[in-house]
Amino acid sequence: MSGEAYEQTLAAIGQVIADESESDEILRRAVDLLHDGFESYSWVGVYFVEGEELALGPWNGPQATEHLRIPIGQGVCGSAAASGRTEIVDDVNADSRYLACFASTRSEIVVPISYDGLVVAEIDIDSDRPAAFGDGDRSFLERVAELLSPYCLVGWDTGGEPWEP
Repeated sequence: MSGEAYEQTLAAIGQVIADESESDEILRRAVDLLHDGFESYSWVGVYFVEGEELALGPWNGPQATEHLRIPIGQGVCGSAAASGRTEIVDDVNADSRYLACFASTRSEIVVPISYDGLVVAEIDIDSDRPAAFGDGDRSFLERVAELLSPYCLVGWDTGGEPWEP
């Protein structure tokens, strides 16, 4: 993928953040930009940390996942939430942690979203291509996670009020 595509998407997400006041809408639109902007991103979702579980938030893809809640520490998503580190799986069929969602998925990247040193959410992206994610995706999506982090706390510990970054 080109650096230009990453930069354009980062700029578009920045514009959404500037234009929108609702955190839910910011996250929904960011998910749509990621899904629609990169052909190899076949399913994109944001999971929120709720206690000892991840709860599915906004997503975009051909169909819903059955994994609406994932225990922290379980699967690739739960592992990324527990460690606070990005996980890239080149071949989901070769990783015993992978929680199968779609028969077409071949690779996955999970990027934790941290706020004040605490994992509060994560970006989960599946691809129908093997080894679809590289260092460019990692760097780009970690930047996206930084931009989105203040908007992943609404309703989590603010009583429903928008989080003030």
